[in-house]
Amino acid sequence: MIHTVIKRDGRIVGYNEEKIKAAIRKAMLQTEMGEDEALLQKIADRIGMTGNERMTVEEIQDKVELELMSSPRKEVAKRYIAYRDQRNIARRAKTRDMFLEIIEAKNNEITRENANMNTDSPAGMMMKFASETTKPFVDDYLLSAEARDAVRHGYLHIHDKDYYPTKSLTCVQHPLDRILKHGFMAGHGESRPAKRIETASIISCISLETAQNEMHGGQAIPAFDFYLAPFVRSSYIEEIKSLEQLTGRDLKQYYDKEFDDYTHRPVDGLDGDDRLIQHAVNQTVERVHQSMEAFIHNMNTIHSRGGNQVVFSSINYGTDTSAEGRCVIRELLNSTYEGVGSGATAIFPIQIWKKKRGVSYLPEDRNYDLYKLACKVTARRFFPNFLNLDATFNQHEKWNAEDPLRYRYEVATMGCRTRVFENRFGEKTSIGRGNISFSTINIVRIAIECMMIKDKEERIARFFKKLDEMLEITARQLCDRFDFQKTALVKQFPLLMSRLWNGSDTLRPDQTIESVINQGTLGIGFIGLAECLVALTGKHHGESEESQQLGLKIVSHMRSRVNEFSERYKHNFSVLATPAEGLSGKFTTKDRKSFGIIEGITDKIYYTNSNHVPVYYHCSPKHKAEVEAPYHELTGGGHIFYVEIDGDATHNPQAIADIVDLMDKNNIGYCSVNHNRNRCMSCGHEDATDSLEICPKCGSTHIDKLQRITGYLVGTTDRWNPAKLAELNDRVVHK
Repeated sequence: MIHTVIKRDGRIVGYNEEKIKAAIRKAMLQTEMGEDEALLQKIADRIGMTGNERMTVEEIQDKVELELMSSPRKEVAKRYIAYRDQRNIARRAKTRDMFLEIIEAKNNEITRENANMNTDSPAGMMMKFASETTKPFVDDYLLSAEARDAVRHGYLHIHDKDYYPTKSLTCVQHPLDRILKHGFMAGHGESRPAKRIETASIISCISLETAQNEMHGGQAIPAFDFYLAPFVRSSYIEEIKSLEQLTGRDLKQYYDKEFDDYTHRPVDGLDGDDRLIQHAVNQTVERVHQSMEAFIHNMNTIHSRGGNQVVFSSINYGTDTSAEGRCVIRELLNSTYEGVGSGATAIFPIQIWKKKRGVSYLPEDRNYDLYKLACKVTARRFFPNFLNLDATFNQHEKWNAEDPLRYRYEVATMGCRTRVFENRFGEKTSIGRGNISFSTINIVRIAIECMMIKDKEERIARFFKKLDEMLEITARQLCDRFDFQKTALVKQFPLLMSRLWNGSDTLRPDQTIESVINQGTLGIGFIGLAECLVALTGKHHGESEESQQLGLKIVSHMRSRVNEFSERYKHNFSVLATPAEGLSGKFTTKDRKSFGIIEGITDKIYYTNSNHVPVYYHCSPKHKAEVEAPYHELTGGGHIFYVEIDGDATHNPQAIADIVDLMDKNNIGYCSVNHNRNRCMSCGHEDATDSLEICPKCGSTHIDKLQRITGYLVGTTDRWNPAKLAELNDRVVHK
């Protein structure tokens, strides 16, 4: 006897014979003889009594077909089978339409979910086919009923859901020194330890690319300058040895010669050993420059994930004060300033300057000259962004200016904003750790459901009650995903789980990764704080102090709850100011269908990114900084502050420094600066002319406006989804 039924989406429900009778009745009514209630009831009874205790919908429908075929009403069986086929076709139609949109390279939320991915290429199309067919599998078989329901009704978004079955982790900060010193094997080839700067540069690229194929998020190097500095010295020694061969002299006494800086200078006028040493230094600087140039070029041309995506890469630097480290920084910045190819701005790696008082920020600091150069480069090339090591929440009690390994205690970030630093299950560091997975709550939808409650206190209390319910569901969903991820075997991630992830070097290939991944983080994100506040108070936090206080209360509450979850579930939970790209319009689309167009809330096709002041709101950089800064301390999973400036920033690097000063004064963790940058796609000409339509160099009308999307740059807006394009067009200058 049938008791329960397994539906197509995986849900288990009680058996209801009325549904069987209704389907047979529809088939009977389409025949000449019409309905036969006695036969209908007889078939329903037989199926109910002879079936297994638990059956799938398909199994029950098969039994209905057999019963009808063996009855006197075979014409009803034909109608039933035809109806069943029509229903199956209708279910597949959605997939068919979605596939056609991918095939026809249409610009929509599906094909333009990630602006860094070329979904128009064959490899990109294959990725999207796989992605969109994998997501329903996750919904049906890997999510709990409550998580699936929250996703379906627009309360929750599970990031990188298509990668869920692979058990992959999101991102990692590469401990590059382990690879440069010891080499690595990543499944097929073997890399030997580096000996010179050129090799170190290449291995850095290979490390990032290889790990990208093992993970679903980005790759970062937390201390690029410190890691590559030793190879500046070894390359210099190589140059001295070359001079030994050339001159026949023993110059070993100069191998360990100390330099205040590696500075390229003319050798004219120098005599004897001074001339030789300067020549060796000049050659070393040129090699470092070429290596940094090669690194940038490679990161913009090496593809991963089946050949359809350049590596989503970031590098952190700025605090190595050694002569060798300064040489790496200087030549990296110089190469970035020059551009790639015909002088184009490099999209990757996302470069991040680590700003530290006493090291790399104040006029008296050792690396102040390089900081000024960084501002100059940012004014032309958008990068580097700026990471504030002086922010109260970015400091480490073990950091010591005299420690040559102090970078271990410096926070590093992914360029998009993801931050990993605090750690309940190991050393507090960014190195060798990353985000495991993250999901985002639609706090706007929760607020809309409460906005009709007239009493303000009751309205806000109801909002927090609903928010708590969603936080609980999200925490359980992340724990479920963690429990699935931890069953992966070490051999599934040959580089990540041999050289990169902390503690992985003790594991065997056939062991699971469970014992080491808990040092990573589980992120609970949010989107649309501005629209949420409009629903609850009538104004967003940029225009109302009352709304600002409520906004801080909401995010503070989320921070308190993730702390509770960390204790309850024994994981590193964190709050993330979600970097919404593909998500920017998904929640809005669902909420419009449910609630219609509501002024200031759903009247645009996107929600404001995380805790930002709306992009269309006119305010000064100072006001924007004062409003958004307090949220950075609350969002330990990652955050970003950005400012839009006008004019040609190339000639105004001080404007960049002014924004970094705002960062310093307001305890902001991470920031970037946006400005005009047009590029002719025909000849490569770049300038900052507002609304440029015709290239002044070649006359082409194929002009693209280089823009930042969620922390990283996109070389062409052709790959932006409609919601993010709408947000781009609404952005105003902060002045």
